[in-house]
Amino acid sequence: MQLNQAAARRIISVALAHGLEHGMKPLSVVVLDAGGHPIAFERADGASPGRFEIARAKAYGAVMLGMGGVAQAARAAQGSFMATLNGVFQGRVLPVPGGVLVRDAEGMVIGAVGVTGDTSENDAEAALAGIAAAGLTGEA
Repeated sequence: MQLNQAAARRIISVALAHGLEHGMKPLSVVVLDAGGHPIAFERADGASPGRFEIARAKAYGAVMLGMGGVAQAARAAQGSFMATLNGVFQGRVLPVPGGVLVRDAEGMVIGAVGVTGDTSENDAEAALAGIAAAGLTGEA
């Protein structure tokens, strides 16, 4: 299965609604395909304009490295590996929670979601809510 526009829109709408329901700051959400290309993006009213690049970097790191932002952050805390690796990707990786892998029913990585705007942990929570609403599995 591939992520399509309908699934991406569902992920985004639920992630944004989750943020509102839980009193989060204005969120921005991007959905990338398995090759790291944007399928859809939306920025809530009041979210700063630079949020696309932050959300994309969170999701891009997840899909390119095959690990969610939580695992990336743990690796970054251990030393210079993530900083060196980010050089390979020309600075397009942001190793913090909020970048979430998307897996299909067979467990294959089919893309990633990046959420930004609140704490990184809340960003990841919103992403996971959107992914689950689309009938997919998220890995933060």
